[in-house]
Amino acid sequence: MTVRRSALALTALTALTAASAAFAPAAVAEDSPAPSGKLPSGLYGDSDPTYDGVYRQSLALLAQHTAGVEPAAKAVDWLTGQQCADGSFAPFRADPSADCDAKTPVDTNQTATAVQALAALGGHDEVVGKAVDWLKSAQNDDGGWGYMPGGDTDTNSTSLVIGALAATGTKADAVTSKKDKTPGDALLGLSLKCADGGAFAFQPEKNGDLTANEDATAAGVLGGLGSSLVVTKGDSAERTACEKPADARAAAANGAAHLAGVLEKDGHLTSAMPGAEDQPDTGNTADAVTALYAAGLTDAAKKPLAWLEKNGPAWAKQSGPSAWAQLVLTAHATGTDPRAFGGTDLVAGLNATGPAPKSVEQTPSAQDSAEQAADEDGPQISVWWIVGVGLLVGAGVGLMISLRNKSGRK
Repeated sequence: MTVRRSALALTALTALTAASAAFAPAAVAEDSPAPSGKLPSGLYGDSDPTYDGVYRQSLALLAQHTAGVEPAAKAVDWLTGQQCADGSFAPFRADPSADCDAKTPVDTNQTATAVQALAALGGHDEVVGKAVDWLKSAQNDDGGWGYMPGGDTDTNSTSLVIGALAATGTKADAVTSKKDKTPGDALLGLSLKCADGGAFAFQPEKNGDLTANEDATAAGVLGGLGSSLVVTKGDSAERTACEKPADARAAAANGAAHLAGVLEKDGHLTSAMPGAEDQPDTGNTADAVTALYAAGLTDAAKKPLAWLEKNGPAWAKQSGPSAWAQLVLTAHATGTDPRAFGGTDLVAGLNATGPAPKSVEQTPSAQDSAEQAADEDGPQISVWWIVGVGLLVGAGVGLMISLRNKSGRK
């Protein structure tokens, strides 16, 4: 790279940085509205965090980490500062300096997701250790977990806790209840018989019957496989016929086969709201695709993955940081570039919903482009350099006119 080109790059970068600061998204402004009047500056998203603050923050940090992004320190500090003294997390504590009490709505889902994020980031052993101890103390007699401590076991909560244990290097089946039941036992008890499709239920009905639930099935597949929310693309596997499961892993295989069958027709899951027509369920489709890849059913996931690439980014723009993070994690699981997911940079979309990250890992394609540009002969300058120089020149011209006017008034 020539000296002239280096100087041009520095000049343009300075101008662009100033312009970026002037047009920062409202979502990260410190005076964003919240129930208490203002959102904490370290929090992702600008919607009411009362019910999902810790969850969406944890997903955002976890997704950033998988994409090579080092989150802002204040974003991580906000999350760790939400922890109660006993190790648990509530969705949102407007005043973290106040002690948690019996009225603080702590739950297993916020706590387990926070564990996964902070364990991935590293350097938070004390916070993570206390949270895991609390999760163990909230285990039900059947080996599973409910949303609230002491609540009835459900597939989603149990699977999230299994993921937290996996993220900290703890084997789930080594965590047994007072009645010597494991998390795997709980999941096995929530799996349907093959005659009923082999899916997972969220919870038993009041009469004890199990009803297939696609969201719970996607979660149950990860839990049965002992996986955290961060799924690494593995070897492909053949879809097998449903068989009576001997353990949670076999139940997960049945659940994955069930999801594959449901997704065959439309390539996406649907959600039914009372009094409304069925609508595509983008979030659960993303979870299902991740589950299929975790189970090795990559061929069955191709159609829904293509649907997600087409429809997911628009959904994320409307839904906020959790949705962006969910798609980043799905892209990671499928080996898809999260910076070119259906033509959208998911990582940039996620980053824009919170405080600017400490650093962003440059992708190989970006590095190759930069090196190619550096080696090319001649003054071939990108549009961004031209814009930057234009900003600088415009500022200079404005300054000259201002000085000239002042001189004329003397």
